[in-house]
Amino acid sequence: MISTKPVRLSFGDVLRLGLLGISTRRTRAALSALGISIGIATMIVVTGVPASSQAGLMRELSALGTNLLRAEPVPNRDSPVLVPEGAERKAAAIGPVLSSAAVANAHSTVRRSDRIPATDGSGLTVLASTANLLDAINGRVHSGRFLDAATEDFPTAVLGFKAASRLGFAEITPGRAPQVYIGKTWFTVIGILEPMPLAPDVERSVLIGWEAARAELGFDGHPTVVYVKSREDAIEDVRAVLPATLYPRLPGLVQVSRLSDALAAKRAAESSFSALFLGLAGVALLVGGIGVANTMFISVLERRREIGLRRALGATRGHVRGQFLTEAVALSGLGGLAGTLLGVLATLGYAAHQHLPPVIPPWTLGAGFGGAVVVGVLAGIHPSIRAARLTPTEALATI
Repeated sequence: MISTKPVRLSFGDVLRLGLLGISTRRTRAALSALGISIGIATMIVVTGVPASSQAGLMRELSALGTNLLRAEPVPNRDSPVLVPEGAERKAAAIGPVLSSAAVANAHSTVRRSDRIPATDGSGLTVLASTANLLDAINGRVHSGRFLDAATEDFPTAVLGFKAASRLGFAEITPGRAPQVYIGKTWFTVIGILEPMPLAPDVERSVLIGWEAARAELGFDGHPTVVYVKSREDAIEDVRAVLPATLYPRLPGLVQVSRLSDALAAKRAAESSFSALFLGLAGVALLVGGIGVANTMFISVLERRREIGLRRALGATRGHVRGQFLTEAVALSGLGGLAGTLLGVLATLGYAAHQHLPPVIPPWTLGAGFGGAVVVGVLAGIHPSIRAARLTPTEALATI
């Protein structure tokens, strides 16, 4: 007895049938997939380019010292507050603190020559500095090098950018290091710093080693300013506990600098994300989906003969529905893959051209391909149902 039970097609069979319609109509399929790919590429570009630009902006704002705090005693002529020695090490023990350093006014004058009157200090300040100062204030060396373990104990000096200009130094030439006269001692200049807008006192200072200041200038070892670099998400908490950490007896006698205006700008930039870009990507994706739907509708009209023959040969409505739905999803999936690749390349190219860190939100890659598949399903449901509803007689009546 012959079984009349309909044949169940495997996934591979349905996939081959769906791809058959694409391979036999390559031009139309390519144009339809192009609409999807443009939508996906637009979505990735309009999220990746702003994200890369935002990362570049965040990097520039961070370089301004958005996570930098400055702690110093409250001015008091009657009884000056002496911050305990090693206060920067206490600050470094605070959990969110990334780095801390200290400087102290050595109360000395600096001159180009011992022949210049001692009263002429060029308006510059001599600061004793810990060796990790540049790390704490995001400073950089313009020429030469900064103080380190090998030089901080000896009479060596590093000039701030404006201090170097006033003293007439532009570069440090190896083997011909200049000298300056501090107090009654000659100090060898080993470095010149880059400009530091957020630390103008350092720009106008001559920095010497902590122990060298003790030995040569009679420095007492008490810091006058402590710089603290903290994680940005905890900077308010660090600011709150810093006075008590540095001067536990009377925390109110230690003032901490206000948060940088750059930090407020950075947080505002992080919180604002343009919905317009996502709307544009959605519109482009919608246009691509309409293109796929249009292609599938026309495909049903043009392939009525094929549908009728398949139905006459025993294909069920489910077979026909699966074929056309698979074709729509495959068409959108191919467009999604091409659009994802195109969007990634465009974003990387833009970032490289603008010298920005390339940032492509991972969710956009998954959302791009997933969105293309969803568009394919939505665009293929109605045409596939319409094709499945055609009876063999209706489909073959047009032959």
